[in-house]
Amino acid sequence: MRKKVIAGNWKMFNDIPATANLINELKQKLDSEKVDVIVCPPFTSLESASKLLKGSSIKLGAQNMHFEDSGAFTGEISAPMLKSTGCDFVILGHSERRTIFKETDELINKKIKKALQSGLKLIFCLGETLKEREDGVTETVVRTQIVGGLKDITIDDLKNIIIAYEPVWAIGTGRNATPLQAQEVHSFIRKLISELYSEYTAQNLVIQYGGSVKPENAKDLLSQPDVDGALVGGACLKADSFISIIKSA
Repeated sequence: MRKKVIAGNWKMFNDIPATANLINELKQKLDSEKVDVIVCPPFTSLESASKLLKGSSIKLGAQNMHFEDSGAFTGEISAPMLKSTGCDFVILGHSERRTIFKETDELINKKIKKALQSGLKLIFCLGETLKEREDGVTETVVRTQIVGGLKDITIDDLKNIIIAYEPVWAIGTGRNATPLQAQEVHSFIRKLISELYSEYTAQNLVIQYGGSVKPENAKDLLSQPDVDGALVGGACLKADSFISIIKSA
C-alpha cells in the first residue's frame, strides 16, 4: 500500500513573514500521520521554514537547483546549499521550468543525478502540452521525458524519487485532467517503470498528479488506483485549502 504524498509548490509567492504565518497555521491545524506532507517555499524562505518545521512531520522541499555543487553560476542555487538549509526534497523538471526557462530532458537528468548524489529526495515532474494531448501523443511525450530524465538512474535511486504527472495545459489554468485522464497516464507511467526497472519498483513508486488540484476535485483524483498524491500549486497557499486536500488524501 503506497502512502499518499501531498506536496505544496509555493512558486514565487510568500516572503519570510508570510512563510511564517502559513507554516504556523499548518502546524496548528494539521493532524495526520496517514499522509506525507511536503512544503516547497521560495529559496529565500527555506532556512526560516526549516526552523519553523523542526519537530513537525512536515518535510521541506525546494523548487529547483543547479547541477553543479558550486561555481560561477550567478543567481543559481546548489544541492549542498539546499541541504544546508534543511531541505529533504527538491522539485525538478516542473513544467514552468521546461516551458518558460527551456529546460531540456538532458539538463533535468543532470539535476536529478546531482540531487541524488547529494542525498536529496526529489519530485520529478513531467507532462504534455495541450497541443500534444490534442495530437494524441501524450504517451510518446511522457515516455520521452521519463527515459531522458531517468537516464542512468538506478533501481536503488528510484526509491528516492517521486514522479509527478502534470499536464501542462492544467497548470494554473483552472482546467484539470479528469480523474479518468489522470488515471490513464498514471497507469501508463507505472507500466513504463515496470518495463524499464521492475514490477516491484513500479508498484512501490509514488506517482502524484499536479494541475489545478483543489479541495473540490482532490477526492475524485486521489481515489484513482494509480494516483498516489498531489503536487498542489495555488491551493497550497492558504492553510485551509491545503489541509482540505490533505484530508481528502
